[in-house]
Amino acid sequence: MERVMTGGSQSGADEGVTPGGGAGSPGRPSRGKGRAWRLLAGVGIAGLVLAACSSGSSTKSTTSTSTSSSTTTGAAVNGGTVTFAEQPATPPNYIFPLMPSSFANSANIGDFQFLLYRPLYWFGMNGVPEVFNPRYSLASRPVYSNGDKTVTITLKNYVWSDGAPVTNRDIEFWVNLVKAERQNWFAYVPGEFPDNIVGMKLVGTKTIVFQLSHAYSPHWFTHNQLSQITPLPQHAWDKTSATGTIGNYDLTTAGAQKVYAFLAGQAKDLATYGTNPLWRTVDGPFVLTGYTTEGQATFVPNTHYSGLPKPKIAKLIELPFTTDTAEYNEVEAGQITYGYIPTQDLGQHPSGYTIAPWYGWQIGFVEMNEHNPKVGPMLSQLYVRQALQHLVNQPGIVASIYRGYAVPDYGPVPIDPTSSLTTAFERKNPYPFSVSATMSLLRAHGWSVHPLGVDTCAKPGTGPGECGAGIPAGAPLTLSMIYPSGVVANTTLAAYLHSTFSEAGITLNVAPSANVLGTAVPCTATQASCSWQLVDFGSVSWFYGNDNYPTGGQLFATGASFNLGGYSNPTVDAQIQATHVNPSVQALYTYEDTIATQLPVLFQPVTPLQVSAIKDNLAGALPQNTILNLNPEKWYFTK
Repeated sequence: MERVMTGGSQSGADEGVTPGGGAGSPGRPSRGKGRAWRLLAGVGIAGLVLAACSSGSSTKSTTSTSTSSSTTTGAAVNGGTVTFAEQPATPPNYIFPLMPSSFANSANIGDFQFLLYRPLYWFGMNGVPEVFNPRYSLASRPVYSNGDKTVTITLKNYVWSDGAPVTNRDIEFWVNLVKAERQNWFAYVPGEFPDNIVGMKLVGTKTIVFQLSHAYSPHWFTHNQLSQITPLPQHAWDKTSATGTIGNYDLTTAGAQKVYAFLAGQAKDLATYGTNPLWRTVDGPFVLTGYTTEGQATFVPNTHYSGLPKPKIAKLIELPFTTDTAEYNEVEAGQITYGYIPTQDLGQHPSGYTIAPWYGWQIGFVEMNEHNPKVGPMLSQLYVRQALQHLVNQPGIVASIYRGYAVPDYGPVPIDPTSSLTTAFERKNPYPFSVSATMSLLRAHGWSVHPLGVDTCAKPGTGPGECGAGIPAGAPLTLSMIYPSGVVANTTLAAYLHSTFSEAGITLNVAPSANVLGTAVPCTATQASCSWQLVDFGSVSWFYGNDNYPTGGQLFATGASFNLGGYSNPTVDAQIQATHVNPSVQALYTYEDTIATQLPVLFQPVTPLQVSAIKDNLAGALPQNTILNLNPEKWYFTK
């Protein structure tokens, strides 16, 4: 079979879209998850603990991360039920892999969708995040030709749970749906995937050839673009209603939009997740057999799973919790197979468990809404962002809140795990904690500064020594910040920032929220949804997951889907684009230092997703995946 699609052909690739508007996708991952990176609001901080890496530091090291009251030895046994604790108030709630940003988090991606629907390519191996993993990939390594403008992908021999083979048509189906609904896909960055796929040819049933809009760095394109693809079962999903017949509707834009509307509509019906036949056609190691609207998910092995290893456990149950305290009570009672220890309980070692911080390829930050009609003009000023960053006392936060189980974060590339991708400039902390530096910056730009009071703009205007565009005389430097509810450490961190900001006369009103991801959305000043100002996602904000080369286009490029605060800088856009085409790491270094200077977000310490508590008789769970995906097909009980 061979079908050729070029430009805006039958799949309507370019209809109504002006490509190239933003500078790009991440050097791509995560939160995705999820396209590149994963945004983990509320999720990541459950046990929040991770380790700092510098030798000689008083913080914990990430290289040795588990302790146990006993060793996991003995013969492997088949069967048994594993209970896995979900993060507080963050149950999986979206099953369709093509999702909007409001559902793009690790709970939905690595803990849920990837158990059912495998991405085309898998990354992370043996605790190293930025490596290609051939064992878990559905296809062989991509082959680049034609001056890196042509990519050939050949699938391995996988089958769906109904016995049908996974084919190149399933990849084409994914691409067509994304092209038709790019604005509803959380990983979309204008000008990048799928805009940069201008031709698509199916050869036989296992090979697909992409023609690219221009030459790209093969490393970046594999790690940050092809990593976004999740083959979908075209033979079972290409229909427009539950009772409709399977067709080739995705081959036209209008048809693909109808198919997407049907699938997205089904995905919103949480009560039917465990019974809807749509979600039973999977190529991953597990099948979902039960789901409650509270978020309890029950999985059993997919008997047709083509990958290795085959699942040995009989059942996996993911359990929801409203607070980390409730979860830890169950751990102490020995009722959870794979749980976590909340920050406030660090130092505890429940009997019968191995303790292991689960860290990832991640950064932490507070998002700032530059489009907010009230405070956006302030947050758009570089000096204001610099003043705020000087008030984030990272060493103090690490010591007093996370008890040493954290690592500072001063820019867009993780400092830990240690890698050659972090510059000396970022590592040295461009904006060290200093209340006096904050007050000096504000005074130099026309503010009347009142420590422990309220700073006000005394010199409005856009000239030297004035407050800046859109900031009226007498405007108070008062900000509001929400943070994920249900985790004690989140509340403690918010109170800490509130107190520190007040020392420089900046009022930071803080409040918990059960829906930070749904609140922090891209917006314009005239929209009602633009009322949010600052959002603290906790200390684990973004994971470079499916975009392992951390060029940050999903986060900081103009118009990117996870550029939630509306930051826009033509220089940054150009630098991000350079990382996509230039194979030299120097392009990444240039971008990295610019972001660390320009501060599109407030950087703060990073912790692990959680400090895991794993039953001693559960083997195969360590080391934990640095891209924060679950691999329960590797787990088994011992006796």
